[in-house]
Amino acid sequence: MKVPPCHVIEGIMASSRRRLLYVRSGALSLLFYCVYSHLQLVLSEEVENCQNLRLGQYPSIDESTQEPENCRDMTAWVECLPAPNISCRLSNGTVFRFSGDEVGFNKSIPCRNVGYSYKVAVALSLFLGWLGADRFYLGYPALGLLKFCTVGFCGIGTLIDFILIAMQIVGPADGSNYIVDYYGARLTRLSITNETFRKPHHSL
Repeated sequence: MKVPPCHVIEGIMASSRRRLLYVRSGALSLLFYCVYSHLQLVLSEEVENCQNLRLGQYPSIDESTQEPENCRDMTAWVECLPAPNISCRLSNGTVFRFSGDEVGFNKSIPCRNVGYSYKVAVALSLFLGWLGADRFYLGYPALGLLKFCTVGFCGIGTLIDFILIAMQIVGPADGSNYIVDYYGARLTRLSITNETFRKPHHSL
């Protein structure tokens, strides 16, 4: 059996090393490309503009009124503190991640004019409605006196008023809204405006 010369064996080993180096380089290049593409995909995701954050994401609620702080004429100018770990885009275009202590931006938001507690009104209607206490509390002294003299219209008026007050159909006489927990059950009245309109139905 003929043994190949040493320089031939060395050439074969060098060729094998080059092939292995090419394979390793290709694998590393493919891995780098996959990582780079993933980072590009993550970084290219659209970040919410800070002005578009929902109200629950920057809580600034007055405990006594359960409305946004500094509520005047149905509008409140509030300092918005985004909740911890909320990332959004500031007005200058930079993306910022909040810790919960920084003022992110100022914004005017709608609020309600409140003055009477919903819980107190319901409690008065339930327990002292037959004396007209609920109507006196809400600013209807004439109806309150009439209920007092007729013992709640013999109980029928008491029941009707309790249902109307519990459903927030009857509110304070001055036109204000009930003080209801901000995230509680509030009555929302729907109306047709330029933004909300009734779409006509086509007959089948």
